[in-house]
Amino acid sequence: MLAVDMELYMQSHDQHDSGKPSDQSLLTQTAAAEELTARTHAERAPDGQVFGEVEQDTPPTNRVSNKYNPGFFRAFRWGVDSLYLSFSGELHSQQETDLKKFKLLAQSQLIQDQALAQMSLGSHLFEVKDKGAGLFPYVLEDNAFRIQLSRATAKSMPMAYVKISSEYLTHKPVEEVVQDLRSVLNELGVIDYMPKVSRIDLFVDFVSSVDMESWDRHDWVTRANDINQYSVGGEFSGWTVGLGGTVAARLYNKSLEIAKSKKLYLLPLWNEAGWKEDDDGDVWRLEFQFKRDILSQFDVQSLSACMSNLNGLWSYATTEWLKLTQPNPDDQNRSRWPIHPLWACLATVDFETNGGALSRTFSPERVPSDRRLYDHGFSVISSFMAREGITDFYQGIEAFQFALYNHINNRAMNDGAYFDLYVEERIAAKARKFNSILNKLGVDDGSGDADEYRKQSDGE
Repeated sequence: MLAVDMELYMQSHDQHDSGKPSDQSLLTQTAAAEELTARTHAERAPDGQVFGEVEQDTPPTNRVSNKYNPGFFRAFRWGVDSLYLSFSGELHSQQETDLKKFKLLAQSQLIQDQALAQMSLGSHLFEVKDKGAGLFPYVLEDNAFRIQLSRATAKSMPMAYVKISSEYLTHKPVEEVVQDLRSVLNELGVIDYMPKVSRIDLFVDFVSSVDMESWDRHDWVTRANDINQYSVGGEFSGWTVGLGGTVAARLYNKSLEIAKSKKLYLLPLWNEAGWKEDDDGDVWRLEFQFKRDILSQFDVQSLSACMSNLNGLWSYATTEWLKLTQPNPDDQNRSRWPIHPLWACLATVDFETNGGALSRTFSPERVPSDRRLYDHGFSVISSFMAREGITDFYQGIEAFQFALYNHINNRAMNDGAYFDLYVEERIAAKARKFNSILNKLGVDDGSGDADEYRKQSDGE
């Protein structure tokens, strides 16, 4: 079937160039359009099966190879991009007492108090936020998880609502990530073993020779109401369909987004899959977001059921909820328009196959990259050197260090604190945000240092 689509696509371009389609190509186009229409309008269950008449030429699930005609379309990675889970259970009373204390510290006006708003759970060091989220009064976050916790007395609420980071999902299979999450939540309370999925995002990263701005918004046939297109710095960046609904789609330039966000962890994974930036150009991503209501409708809200039916969700999204078509001006019924060959490629990605290599390294810390730190540091030092008329780098470093010490020392004196403690508390505040150091500032070990610290920080 896909071979027919590709041949049809090439024929249509040849016809456009010549200005005169052949009779045979028109017959081929008509037959292909009828077959694709029948295929995409067959009623499907969440597991990808077709209810009713069984297709003869292709299996009733999206199992077609992703590797045909690599010049037109190549998929590099696919799988779960975002996962939101809710766990029933009950928060331990002592943990809630600690959470209240840490939340109050986070709300303090004193930096040294804010730095102590941390919780160490398993292999994770979480920042405790100063505010809750909706009905969840406590929020913990690191680079792996954002955990929202309800009160121990909130019997009708899930104990925990958790967002798993996209980066962590590139490092481990979903099952292993969730097992790590369970170990964290087990320290906080008593939880049900199997969580429910509140939202799941599925994606495909790919390159294609198709211009993603080459079609009109009317070429999208969808159950959604809203279709929008975007640009960044005058460059077309992608499409969104149905944002805010129970199902939503984004087709966007992932390379462009990474250049802006500086989240570079995907680049080596694309390279490992065969992507070469100079030859292949930008990587695009098609992403579907499925929320609780649609998952409940398909009875795939439990984690095990959802993970067993990824192909069915993808099939529903790409054949029932949304289609990219090639307009037929002679047919006013848009639902009968032939499927765009690019969409046929995307719709048949198999989520039961290996979606690409996993990243070898991951840290739950939210630390800035070397590149960001050093580029920013060099920019500051070079600006200082230019201002001071210094051209020798080592002389500039020495002069900058001396000037910086004097500046920080003056600020510490103005705040009534010693230089070392002033620096220490600022480092501690950054460490809390970065999840990198478990701070012990202000903890009285019996030596009286804590009281002395408080007096210095308060200017006494």
